[in-house]
Amino acid sequence: MRKVDLCLSTEGAEVILATSSDEKHPPENMIDGNLETFWTTTGMFPQEFIVCFHKHVRIERLVIQSYFVRTLRIEKSTSKEPVDFEQWIERDLVHTEGQLQNEEIMAHDDGHATYLRFIIASAFDHFASVYSISAEGMAVSHYS
Repeated sequence: MRKVDLCLSTEGAEVILATSSDEKHPPENMIDGNLETFWTTTGMFPQEFIVCFHKHVRIERLVIQSYFVRTLRIEKSTSKEPVDFEQWIERDLVHTEGQLQNEEIMAHDDGHATYLRFIIASAFDHFASVYSISAEGMAVSHYS
């Protein structure tokens, strides 16, 4: 099996929930593979979004490219529905003036998921944006 970016919409990933939406910067921009597009929050924190893979996957490496995100929590679920999330990763990101934050997370052996919930708990400004979510790994099985 080959490793792919599981978070790309072209690989079947879908953003099924986002707590804020701007018609010029919709949540789907995070998974379109284009670093010129992004999703932006509309103020107030926490903000969150859920990515559905539509299959069971094993994630080996996550890369989140964002701007103004201070605290990021990632939860995962292996259920068929977006329920029973468990805390997986929590990171305090470094503010990078004038350039994207590039947070890389190695998943080791605990990267099995069907859904990921990303929670932006706090930001360095009133708004934050996510340009790209990349999850390197492979499909383990399809829903039965």
